[in-house]
Parts: sequence; structure tokens; C-alpha cells
Amino acid sequence: MRYLFLFYFLALVLSAKVITPNDVYAQSMLIQDYVHFLLKYYDIKHDHEGINNRITISTRLKPRNAWQKSYEILVKINMLRDNYNLSRIKPVGMEPVEKLNPDMVYGQTQRILAELKIFEVRKDINMPKYTLKKYKNKTPLDVYNAFSHISASLDELNRSELSPSYVFAETIRIYDDLSIILKHLNVKDDTIPSKRLISATPSDSLAVSMKVLEKIKKLQRSVGIRTVDFSVFNKKNPLPSDVYSITGMIIAELQPLKAYIGLKHTVTPPARLYIKKVPADIEQLMGWNLRKINLLNNLDRR
Repeated sequence: MRYLFLFYFLALVLSAKVITPNDVYAQSMLIQDYVHFLLKYYDIKHDHEGINNRITISTRLKPRNAWQKSYEILVKINMLRDNYNLSRIKPVGMEPVEKLNPDMVYGQTQRILAELKIFEVRKDINMPKYTLKKYKNKTPLDVYNAFSHISASLDELNRSELSPSYVFAETIRIYDDLSIILKHLNVKDDTIPSKRLISATPSDSLAVSMKVLEKIKKLQRSVGIRTVDFSVFNKKNPLPSDVYSITGMIIAELQPLKAYIGLKHTVTPPARLYIKKVPADIEQLMGWNLRKINLLNNLDRR
């Protein structure tokens, strides 16, 4: 009898549904429907085609990049809650893994839908019941672009984009991750902040951020972790929101490295709330992050 029970238990485990990018994309379309409804409900103009033309990118991304974009959506839902006098929540962090699967991104879509449901109830809104559609041949890039559209639609709903203070908060999270990595590897860190560039613009912040990503890619290649081409993120006239996206990609790309060196239970510290930060603050701190990551040359699996 005991063996029979074990057999059925194993059969149940092995028959668990495999989540694919198609499933995650379907959930992202459901989220889009709800956000679009809220835009109509609050009589806010939605530039659907304009957003798609502005945010759609073409490159090969990993599920970890889509996961990080979903984190951005939760940050903007926090802004929405704040705008309507609801308490803020702490976006969910995740333990580092070398390979993040679509099921983890799927989990984020359910958190987003749950937060939208809470908003609906708290503000006494009757949202329609949208039908979940099925899709084929979707990739992590499709999911990322869908999340980007949702993120930009939330900017419309919030009537504002992410400010430099939000970008600074994510740059601090990168600093925290790098400090943890250096300490774990017993690498002496005698770096100091780079000189403050008073006239810094988002372009300067983005330029330094791209250098940090390039260093991360070198470290990933050295240990056999598949890399991502982020050249499409390098814009001539970036907005703070573009720099925010890059800080998110840096955090996403650090996670497989953390898992590789044995920091599998070390979640990136949550973002703190800052005010009155400017591009000069971001550029200086990201420059410090670049100095810290340049201390790393060889990584050993632990």
C-alpha cells in the first residue's frame, strides 16, 4: 500500500503542468486588458500604438529579464496605490538561480493580477471578467515586450513616469548586491565613489550602466552562463525610465552569478524610498558600482 501511494505521488509530481512562455504571455495579455480598462474608467487617454512603437525591442532575452520587468510593474502598482491613498507594498524578491524558468515569471503575473484585484475591491470598481486566450510560439522577448507595454500604460494611469529617485533606489540595490558578492568572495573592496558629475544627464547614467553590463557579460562567459545582447537598450536620448530598465537588467544578470558562487539564498535587498535624487546621484553611484565589479576577475563555483 505504501509503495502504491508513493507511485501515485510521483505520478502526480511528474504530471505537473509545464509552464511555457505561451502561458506567461497569455497572462500578460490579461493584465493588459485590466490596465486598459482602468485607463478607460479614469478617462485617461491611452496611446496604444505610440507605446508599442516606442517600447518594442528585438533581441534574444531570457526569462530572468522578463521577471525583472514584472518587478517594475509591481513598483508602478505601488505608485498607483500611493496615488489613491492606499498603503504601499514591498515588491517580491526572489532567491538567485542560475537558470530562471518561465514558471517563476508566471508567478509574478499572478501577483500582479492579485494586486489589481485588490485595487478593484478597495476602490469599489467593477471590472469585466476577461477571457484568457491561448497563444503559440511566444518567447521571453514577447513576454518582455508585453510587460513593457503594461509598464508604459501604468505611466499613463499614474500620470507620471519613474523619477530619478526611483532609479537611484535600484542603483543602490546593485551596490548592495555587489557588496555582498565581494564580501562572499573575500575580495578586498577599497573602492570609493567616482567624482560627482554635476551636469550629468540620463545619457551619462545609461553609459556607465552599459559598462557595468558589459563587465557582467564577461564574468558570465567565463563561467559558462549564456549572455544577452543589451545593445538595443542603448538609446541616444534616454529618459529616467530607460535608465531604470537598465538597472533592472543589471540586477537580473547578477542573479545567475550569485547562484553560481553559492549565494543561492541571498535575495537582493528591497528598494528603499528616496526623494530629490538627480541624474548626478545616479551617475556617481553607478560609477562606484563599476569600480566594485571591476574588482572581480575570476569566479569559483561554491
